[in-house]
Amino acid sequence: MAETAMESVSEVRQVIARQINCLGEGNRMAKRRALEGIKKETIGKKPPLDNEVLQGVLEAELKPLLKCFGDPVDKCRELSLQLIHDFVETIPRPAEILPYLIPTIVTRLGNQEITESAEELRLELVELMIKLVELTGDRLAPFLDDCVRVLQRTIVDPFSDVRRASCTCTCKLARSIPQHFHLQSESLISPLLQTISHQHSKVRVQVIYTIGDVLQYGNHKPMDKVISHLAQRLFDHTPQVRLAVTKVVGGWLLDFVDRYSFHHKLIPLLLTSQTDELDEIAATAKQLWADCGKKYEEENEKDLKDQMDFLNPDVELPPGYTERANLGCRTLIFRNMSKILPGCLNDMGDWTVTNRIMSAKLLQVLLINAEDYTTQHMAPLLAGMYKACGDEEQEVVHRVQKSAELVGFFVGPEIYCKLILPTVQAAQGPGVLMTFASILRGTKRALLKKYLPEICKVLCEPDVCRGEQTSYQVQLLSCVQAIISVARDDCQEVSLELFTVLITIMAVGREEALREQVKMTLSDLALAVGHESPQTLYDAHSKQVLDSFHSSYQLWTNLSVERLVFDTLLSEAGEVVGDLLDDIIPILETNLRPDKDAELRLKFFSLLSRLVMSAPRTLNSRQRFRDFSLAVVRNMVLPNCVWHAGRTATAIRTTAVSCLWALLQSGLLDAQQLNSIMDDLQVQLVTLLEDDSRSTRLITVRILQKVMAVCGPSTFDPERLHTMYMELLKRLDDSSDEIRVAVAKTFVTFFGCFGEDYDVRLYKAHLETLYTGLLVHLDDPDQAIQEAVLDVLKRAAKVCPSLLIGEVEAVRHKHRSFIYCDELMRHAKSLTDQG
Repeated sequence: MAETAMESVSEVRQVIARQINCLGEGNRMAKRRALEGIKKETIGKKPPLDNEVLQGVLEAELKPLLKCFGDPVDKCRELSLQLIHDFVETIPRPAEILPYLIPTIVTRLGNQEITESAEELRLELVELMIKLVELTGDRLAPFLDDCVRVLQRTIVDPFSDVRRASCTCTCKLARSIPQHFHLQSESLISPLLQTISHQHSKVRVQVIYTIGDVLQYGNHKPMDKVISHLAQRLFDHTPQVRLAVTKVVGGWLLDFVDRYSFHHKLIPLLLTSQTDELDEIAATAKQLWADCGKKYEEENEKDLKDQMDFLNPDVELPPGYTERANLGCRTLIFRNMSKILPGCLNDMGDWTVTNRIMSAKLLQVLLINAEDYTTQHMAPLLAGMYKACGDEEQEVVHRVQKSAELVGFFVGPEIYCKLILPTVQAAQGPGVLMTFASILRGTKRALLKKYLPEICKVLCEPDVCRGEQTSYQVQLLSCVQAIISVARDDCQEVSLELFTVLITIMAVGREEALREQVKMTLSDLALAVGHESPQTLYDAHSKQVLDSFHSSYQLWTNLSVERLVFDTLLSEAGEVVGDLLDDIIPILETNLRPDKDAELRLKFFSLLSRLVMSAPRTLNSRQRFRDFSLAVVRNMVLPNCVWHAGRTATAIRTTAVSCLWALLQSGLLDAQQLNSIMDDLQVQLVTLLEDDSRSTRLITVRILQKVMAVCGPSTFDPERLHTMYMELLKRLDDSSDEIRVAVAKTFVTFFGCFGEDYDVRLYKAHLETLYTGLLVHLDDPDQAIQEAVLDVLKRAAKVCPSLLIGEVEAVRHKHRSFIYCDELMRHAKSLTDQG
């Protein structure tokens, strides 16, 4: 030091000598005034003192100033700390005071229990360390242990600002003396990882950047411990935290010394950031990933030369993607896929939703980079996607479906069909079909065409297409929809198989929404194969579907899927049913035999009734059903009208007689046909009049009226009429008024069957019985019954008016009211007068 400067130092020391002495006294205010006076005469001197002079003064008086760092008064500690900080910023050689200053800082901050109680002063002490690192550089190396000791404590300090400042200090220390820092860096990892989940986002951001520098310039061993914590920060709700992770990981992949050893652990983090909801983060991650790929190309140019020379610039990209990953990125994935994929698939089954979503997103990015190299990992990949497609979180399912579409784009059907189709046959799981449907959607049409027959053959196998679970049916439908949307008119050669699958889904499906989707898909299939409407599909394939039942319909039960398909096919096929009666009638007849299961017969009668009621559009659309209608009555309806005990048997009789009523109402039975079976029909109908079921009795009465109206006197000779009237009279005493009114109407038709040649004298006893039985009900308590019977007797009077008059006169005095008797007698007398 120059002589002049030394003199100046002596002068300043003389000026501040009294203040220096006051620092050793116990008076608080004296110490405070002393520190303020020292500052005024040194750092705050106007005009400013020479820096060399200040250096000398500080070196001479440093110990009493540093002693004030431990003063019990906060203000004294603060003033002394600020004074030293100002000196450090001003003096030309701050490194010379390190042997005194660093131990003092360690005393205040580096013990197990931090000595400095004031958080603002702890912050200033750390900021002083930052300034020392900036100003002294590698001169701080001998004190590295002390600095690390302090940072270990301050990184976990309760005051968040101290933590942030400590992280800044750590970064600067690592960058200043990396050749020494790596020896102590590992000891900072634990406190940093304790702080990485701090409640303040700014602290979390700073910690992440600090970890980046600590590993970059320090020991590489803690990388395995650090990566899991960084991965958790990708779920952070603060974008700046996620961006910090992205930048740190990207920086490691670009510049980390031992990055090749950690590629498989770092790449998933950077690829995951590409799917971040914030565009800035996603764009940053994509750019860093592209830079990593380019650098990898440069470092491995010799190995990649052939591929680089023969790159195809016109490679087709999957729908929705506009840019292909560079060769370096793709190669990095090729070489690390086997290490990355298992962990990704495993995390898709994690118990936390966020982990599953993030893993599903990562899978999608992995596959777009892997391209056709995906083929090497198909077995575990498919197994993972099958499971993930059953996830309750829709975001996971959606991402997996998108990944499956990429598989379909990059992996040919010659590969995936060998793996997927056996699984489809073996396991009725919706996840398998959902994955398969997505893969089909992603497949190129030209590649799919050759494998359509094989795929559709499997889909229409009974064990595959007849699953009863609704979710399974929905995904099976998705497979068909995917095939139609991709293959388009190539579906012509597999139209039957697809039609069979769709009809089966419609038959088995319990939800109306699903059935409507099937109908829409049938329309799409029809358009794809060149038809105008689904009806043409029924015209083309109904016969083939029915033929497939020939070997099994004798063994059907109520639960047989074939029966459901048969029911659905006939209900939906429309006019083509009229062309297929030769195939349909034997199946109906077989399954309506009395020895068949009762529930089965009920289902078939229900189907038959629906078809009969819509006969012009179904059974009789080709005017051929009359050839079969008699067989329907003789072989199907009448055998099931025979009485058997039990509720189910009663229901069958009701359904069977309802079917007969539908046949008559539709006009599908003429008089000649009825006449040929009248003996059996009459016997059975008379029996049904006594049935336990009110519905059966009512329908039977109506059937009798209809049969009489159709056949007339030509069929109903006196003998048949005499056989029936006693049964009809009994029904006038039925417990149901509706049946009694129906019987009265039937009697009207009954008397219309009396021909002109009816021998009144010969059959007088029958007429007397008839008139007597009807007159009883002319005095019924119910006026509606009285009026209905009056109409019957007026019609009956035409047969023998005089006999009726006599019968009325014989019972008139017994009736509560003579009105109807008198009206009937007047009517009968008018007929006698006309005769």
